[in-house]
Amino acid sequence: MITIENRWALVTGASRGVGFRVAQALASKGAKVILHSRSKSGTAELLQQLRLKGCTVEQVEGDLKDAKALDSVIEDVKKITDGKLDILYNNAAIMTTYRDIYTVTVDEYQSSFMVNCVAPAKLCDAFVPGMLERNFGRIVNVTSGISDQPQLMAYSCSKAALDRYVRDMLPTLADSDVLMNLMDPGWLRTDLGGEKAPNDPDSVLPGALVPVLLDQKEGSGQLYCAQDYRVD
Repeated sequence: MITIENRWALVTGASRGVGFRVAQALASKGAKVILHSRSKSGTAELLQQLRLKGCTVEQVEGDLKDAKALDSVIEDVKKITDGKLDILYNNAAIMTTYRDIYTVTVDEYQSSFMVNCVAPAKLCDAFVPGMLERNFGRIVNVTSGISDQPQLMAYSCSKAALDRYVRDMLPTLADSDVLMNLMDPGWLRTDLGGEKAPNDPDSVLPGALVPVLLDQKEGSGQLYCAQDYRVD
């Protein structure tokens, strides 16, 4: 496992759920954390909590459904880090309404793909080149184990597209110390997962940090399941 002390990390969707916990965990390991949410008010309390502990923490805001807002997030992160982001944790996602089969709307497909696939892909596009130039980076794209639920087809398809992005990036990352992997948090009782989910949100740790702390030899393109590392 590597040390991430003093390395800049961006966590999208850090206002609650998985992102909230991952941001805290990264800060506890000495990373300089950038908290993203749709509005800075969503991460204001966490920002203050971490700063009181002596952590270096900044905020950015933007609704990832909006292309201009996404561009603004990218530019703000570049300014904060002087273009040297080390860890990209693409956690932000939206879940669509559970619908009858064949009734998923065009808007649900469009918004799901924008937030769950296009935004993570463009964040990777923005920061991976610099990581390769410096020969260090850790990118974690949060995926899902969802299957056989056509009622949630927009969400499922958008996550599958993100998985494919990771797979097709492997030749670009080969032999470098820039690792891009997938993390499945499991079905959690979060706003996204709902009240019926079997797993407490805290169970995402320590597994959610595993793909951040990998040695170079572990490589890219792997799926890490947070529940495999849970401590009961």
